[in-house]
Amino acid sequence: MKTHHRRSIAKAISWRILATLTTFTIVYILSGKLILSMEVGVLEVTSKVLLYYLHERGWEKLSWGQLKHPLSRIAIK
Repeated sequence: MKTHHRRSIAKAISWRILATLTTFTIVYILSGKLILSMEVGVLEVTSKVLLYYLHERGWEKLSWGQLKHPLSRIAIK
């Protein structure tokens, strides 16, 4: 079954929210400090989105594991 890009985007956003709330909750339980928990949550979501982007761009530069279409060698004029 093929899904729409909107579904994938919604799943990514909902996962990021759940993961950040988990981090927020753990920090709050361990520290008892609401502001610290919020600061860590913001730092966590910002850094992970940036690191994921850089990770994705790095993988894009590698050809390992990428399949090429059998007709891609034919020159088109």
